[in-house]
Amino acid sequence: MIQSTTDTYLFRLGTPAYIHARTRSWLWLSGFFLVGMSSLLLGLRLLPTYAHTFTPYLRWQDGLVALLWFITLLCLGGCLFSVRYLAALRVGHLHEILTLTKEHTLTMRDLSPENLISIFWMLHAAFWCFITVLVGLVPDVLIGLTLRLPTPQLVILATSAAVLLSVAGLVLSVTFIWFIILGIFGAGPVFSKLGAPYTYKLDSHIVLRIDGTILTVIYPGKPESTIDLAALAEDDTQALLPLLEAYIIDTQPTTGDLAVLPV
Repeated sequence: MIQSTTDTYLFRLGTPAYIHARTRSWLWLSGFFLVGMSSLLLGLRLLPTYAHTFTPYLRWQDGLVALLWFITLLCLGGCLFSVRYLAALRVGHLHEILTLTKEHTLTMRDLSPENLISIFWMLHAAFWCFITVLVGLVPDVLIGLTLRLPTPQLVILATSAAVLLSVAGLVLSVTFIWFIILGIFGAGPVFSKLGAPYTYKLDSHIVLRIDGTILTVIYPGKPESTIDLAALAEDDTQALLPLLEAYIIDTQPTTGDLAVLPV
């Protein structure tokens, strides 16, 4: 704990927790980078293996290249999120992860390693949305096959069926492309808020819950934040709880209710 000024207390991320979280972050970053580079190189290697002349149907090679390059973009996003998290971790270790001030405010950074797992599942959802887009385009690939059937009657019948299916598939593809676009725009605020500090007023509206070593802060109109008290230095943890109790009692003099609720 650092008391930078009168009644202003800074609590930093402990060294063991910082090293553990940093190592996991570097593993995630390395994994995203390796997968992204592999898919990019595979896509570049596949490009020269087929003709690129215009056709009224979609080649299966085009779909495969698009999938590989989309995976590359997803992994690039994963790398950016990992770097953002590493930067927030460094700030939490060198400066503060939690601050109590004389103005009766609590500032917290949510640096839980589960943040990166949440990012993975977000990218995982985007991947399957793109798979659905490709599934919707499968009838367009089939048109290229139906045009090679041996008899004109089969060509007309099979191509007509493939065209009808492609219309329905196009609706499916456009819908999920729209989901992907919305996800891209939604990822911006998630990126900016990853590891960012949130300030809460210590008044009658705040709820602080302690479940084991996990401190959860709930305040109307603000995002919920959590912090693992075990991630702080041992002395900091022992100093934090009495300070929280004193601040909350001070801000609720009529009732003296304590909002720290062990579960």
